[in-house]
Amino acid sequence: MTPDRPEEPFDDVVENGVLDEAGSLDTSGFGIIGNATAQVSVSFHEEPEDDFDDDDVVDDEVPFEVPTYTAEAEIVEDAAPFVPPVEEVVVPVEPEIIVPAVLPEPIVSAPQPEPARRTVATPRPEPVRPVAVERAAYPATDVALTSKRLGEFEPDRESADLLTADRLLDPHHIVRSEPEGAWQHFVYSISGRRINLGDGKRAKARKELDRRIAAPLSGGARFVPVLSRKGGVGKTTITTLLGMALADARDDRVIAVDANPDRGTLAERVTRASGKTVRDLVRIRGDVVGFNDLSTIVARDETRLDVLASDSDPRVSEAFSDEDYEDVASIAAHYYSVVLTDTGTGIVHSVMAATLARANELVIVSGLSVDEARLASETLTWLETNGYADAVRGAVVVLNNARPGAPLVRPDELEAHFRSRVRTVVRVPYDPHIAAGSAITFRDLQPETRQAARELAAAVVEGLRTLAPAA
Repeated sequence: MTPDRPEEPFDDVVENGVLDEAGSLDTSGFGIIGNATAQVSVSFHEEPEDDFDDDDVVDDEVPFEVPTYTAEAEIVEDAAPFVPPVEEVVVPVEPEIIVPAVLPEPIVSAPQPEPARRTVATPRPEPVRPVAVERAAYPATDVALTSKRLGEFEPDRESADLLTADRLLDPHHIVRSEPEGAWQHFVYSISGRRINLGDGKRAKARKELDRRIAAPLSGGARFVPVLSRKGGVGKTTITTLLGMALADARDDRVIAVDANPDRGTLAERVTRASGKTVRDLVRIRGDVVGFNDLSTIVARDETRLDVLASDSDPRVSEAFSDEDYEDVASIAAHYYSVVLTDTGTGIVHSVMAATLARANELVIVSGLSVDEARLASETLTWLETNGYADAVRGAVVVLNNARPGAPLVRPDELEAHFRSRVRTVVRVPYDPHIAAGSAITFRDLQPETRQAARELAAAVVEGLRTLAPAA
């Protein structure tokens, strides 16, 4: 009897192995019904106990041992019973290894390569190594740090001076000052200070004139001589009025110097005299180290106008010279922004040459008479022919009415003549406070006179702002 060949390899080779010999194994015999009786030796291989139970399933995985398959046994047709060769199989078992439930493919005799192990590691940045640079290839260069002016910045870049209050502050949140003007102040009062109509026309015009006079003057001191070829036209008076209007509205210092070589009366036009003259300043010019040394010599008006008087002592035989004026002008230029010069009666003496050399703007005074108007016009002609044509075109002519009543000449015709030669013309009306010949108090002048003096000051400042400072 030839047994049938199994279709599939043995699944339980380890558990149901058949050995050639059963010397030391327990055997059991059983009979087969038929013509012959065969004795088959069956051996049961005992496995070491493990912790796994046959019925336990952990995480859908079945624990088992990887079998090692042997070659299929040859079956020979013989009368003798089939006894397959039995080989002892030794399977190494590693502790606690869980193998997937899917059986692997049978291992062929050829050696299989060991599966590559995949290791995932966190990459570490490689340290940056300094690269040596040859100094010869990259020579060191000096970097020059330069500052930029406001005009050299990018076109779309704003400077700090553009952050003004008018630009940033909300007009609705700005507390407006109390309005000036009868009607405007009345509405402001009856509304409980809630309705502010603003200033009236006169108040606006006055504040605008203040702004023009107080305009800043950059650079050094500005020299403004007051000229006239004829005495008695009010040259000293115009110098005083101009200085008071400037000092009253400006924050910087203004001084009026009496440069009359004979005897001037400028100091007599202010209420506070110091008793010192230009001669005293010339004497201590080397010891003046601060404004306190100068303030003991000058006389100051209530408008903060400083006046430096001329020498009035009749016993002094030496006249005020051009060298004296240079010494006084050099000291005044260090401490004042505007220096007015009251010149003498004439333009051909030595002091006039020094005065015109430092002049930034000219003021020519003319009276309202035919001869006074002609002398003023001849003064302009003399200046034009002696190298001061540019100064004449930028000059200011003052038509001063020193007599009461209506003038004998037509002021409009006279103004039209001078406007054809100079930059502007200003009229100063007659004022009895000035005609008295005593000290002038600016607040006691008539409103028309103060207004004329302020317009003259504004015209002078506007001319100075367009001219270079004195050397």
